[in-house]
Amino acid sequence: MSFPLVCLGNPLLDLQSDVTPEYLQKYDLKADDAILVEEKHMPIFEEVLKMDNLNVVAGGAAQNTARGAQYILEPNSVVYFGSVGRDVYADKLNEANAKYGLRTEYQVQDDIATGKCAALITGSHRSLATDLAAANHFKETHLQKPENWKLVENAKFFYVGGFHLTVSPPAIELLGKHAAETNKVFAINFSAPFIPQFFKEPLDNSLQYVDYVIANESEAAAYAESHDLADKANDLEAVAKHVAQLPKANTKRPRTVIFTHGLEPTIVVTHDHTTGENSVKSYPVRELAAEKVKDTNGAGDAFAAGFMAGLVQGKDLDKSIDVGQWAAALSIQEIGPSFPFPKQTYA
Repeated sequence: MSFPLVCLGNPLLDLQSDVTPEYLQKYDLKADDAILVEEKHMPIFEEVLKMDNLNVVAGGAAQNTARGAQYILEPNSVVYFGSVGRDVYADKLNEANAKYGLRTEYQVQDDIATGKCAALITGSHRSLATDLAAANHFKETHLQKPENWKLVENAKFFYVGGFHLTVSPPAIELLGKHAAETNKVFAINFSAPFIPQFFKEPLDNSLQYVDYVIANESEAAAYAESHDLADKANDLEAVAKHVAQLPKANTKRPRTVIFTHGLEPTIVVTHDHTTGENSVKSYPVRELAAEKVKDTNGAGDAFAAGFMAGLVQGKDLDKSIDVGQWAAALSIQEIGPSFPFPKQTYA
């Protein structure tokens, strides 16, 4: 069976709750940020579990995107790789993914718990504190198992969450090289500002294989600051041009850089490495009445889901961007990074 889209990331159980700004200050957390927890942050998980407004969601950025893409696409279109524990939390992830029809091929750790993420909501902002646990132990050898590599060989599109750069750069390189050598589509999401800040080398090494880069404005600014482009940190188009023009392994495909910016227009730069030409476009976001917005957590993952689904369906860049914006608008009307049932279709 051929699954056209393969996704790779860090599967996490999201524990989402409303908190006060003072609660964030208690743990030196920032609104609209994402961190990997240190020892001082560990009490957060037990505290969140006891909160009255707790909402539990099967998460992890790339898994959100994989599930969203499968929501849009025909059955048996998406397979997701990551690492989990052998525990009830992994069971909850499988249950949530089954509802969407997402196939998972987890690497299962017998003695390490499934990872979790506290999504701390303050108004329209969210701060993510993540304990990777089992997700941090994915190995490229899992992809190389014959039954799994067959799924890779049969796929035409690959999507990697930037968070996985903290886990297994060799796995990303394995997929990237395969995509470049076989002229398949390879996409990556920066995922959080700390990725280009503190995992600069694995990110830079991976970008040579990337056809589509997806990021938001804060991630683009973090990239600029860590790559001697601080004077351009607030100029999304300039940063996008820089990334688009970086060396590329497969020059048969252009590189397209997509920077979302909340309610501001999405900036898209495409660079053709054979002609040296740039194409710059701006796409207004879909209008949505403020009272319809329930939760913006996972909006970027939903955009990536719609965009990748559009590519899989053979849609052009303009239409795929629009599917992404439709999916994001749909998701933020739900609680957590999820989509409504019965299923809605793109229009």
